Amino acid sequence: MAFLMTTIFAFGQTNTPKTEEQPYIEVTGSAEKEVIPDEIFIQIIIRERYVNRTKVTIEEQEEKLKNSVKSIGIDLTNLYLSDANADYVKISWQKKDVLTKKDYTLKVTNAMTVGQVFQDLEKLEITDASISKVSHSKIDSLRKEVRIMAIKAAKEKADYLLAAIGEQTGKPLIITENTQTIYREEISRMPARNVNSISTGGVPAGYGDMENEIQFQKIKLTSSIYTKFSIK
Repeated sequence: MAFLMTTIFAFGQTNTPKTEEQPYIEVTGSAEKEVIPDEIFIQIIIRERYVNRTKVTIEEQEEKLKNSVKSIGIDLTNLYLSDANADYVKISWQKKDVLTKKDYTLKVTNAMTVGQVFQDLEKLEITDASISKVSHSKIDSLRKEVRIMAIKAAKEKADYLLAAIGEQTGKPLIITENTQTIYREEISRMPARNVNSISTGGVPAGYGDMENEIQFQKIKLTSSIYTKFSIK
């Protein structure tokens, strides 16, 4: 007697129905804000030097600098040593003597005061000075403000795009902030030929005549936020 045998192989098929993907919209919101810096940091280096074979000490120059700062109306708390770990730094001078220097940072709030400071430094014969950086006293809150503006822009974009086709924006599914950029903060002044003189530590002749021409580039804060919203 012959037997007919049938072998059935199961390939793991599932009868689970495929779920329909929720409709969504992807948008990117961007925002930027420009602010005038109100924190300008001036690096001032005092060096011992000789005038007619007479040594002009750090202490003498330091006292004159402090008096000058006070006369301008700047609180002395805004003048501090750049290197908190080293009061004096020994340097070699023409290989004949060992002199010292002191590196200070002075914080001021506006361009006019910068002009006054450089005027006084020129009178004190302190020529090793430059603007090291600029910033804003409320930079953190300004960054937050720009981020909020960017995400609101994303929501607004989604709203009007969906409204155009009779749909409504639902809940956000993904929110990602792209890299936030702060453009370089620089000093710019007229005439341009004097910019390098300041940045390399020199005080140009006739600086006081140009103090009203000093201008700082605004600090530009930008934010870009990608958002994925569901569609109701």
